[in-house]
Amino acid sequence: MTDLAAAAVRKARESAQLGERFFAEHAARIADCARAMAHAFEQGARLYTLGNGGSACDAQHAAVEFMHPIVEKRPALPAHALPADAPLLTAVANDEDFALGYARQLRLLARAGDVVLALSTSGKSASVVRALQAAREIGMLRVGLAGKDGGRMPELCDHCFTVPSFSVHRVQETHGTLLHVLWDLVHVARGEEDVL
Repeated sequence: MTDLAAAAVRKARESAQLGERFFAEHAARIADCARAMAHAFEQGARLYTLGNGGSACDAQHAAVEFMHPIVEKRPALPAHALPADAPLLTAVANDEDFALGYARQLRLLARAGDVVLALSTSGKSASVVRALQAAREIGMLRVGLAGKDGGRMPELCDHCFTVPSFSVHRVQETHGTLLHVLWDLVHVARGEEDVL
């Protein structure tokens, strides 16, 4: 029988070690991305977040962080979680193709200079790839969070961060930390106090 307590410690250690390696390797790139996002917000950009499954939940979480900051002195920034519009996504899926749902929303709502934050643990999700292609055509700043080998996302993003793991859980855990770090650094890059 598996020692569940030992397994819990092992899994937490794996997650922490993966995250530590990831941030040590990509810290400078994360800072560059935060500066680019901060500049876009200063120019009036809106943020659109998207993903599927657990990544849809992470996308919604990210939008809430920007729209409703947990630090009272930090201003809210305009963000919209595309997975939250289930009626539209299911209508497009039913009438045409689920892979078109996010791209359709971006083509209707987004403007050049806006920011898209796309999450996919494989980097190959068709709806995410289509959305990034649309975002490129629109002229948006494209930020991607991927896993495994990154799939199609690195070629479609201005800033792509790939967590090199085949474990969906480990990828999502690192993505969750990265979303919090990006949110924080965007505010710091805008000249707000580094309080966290």
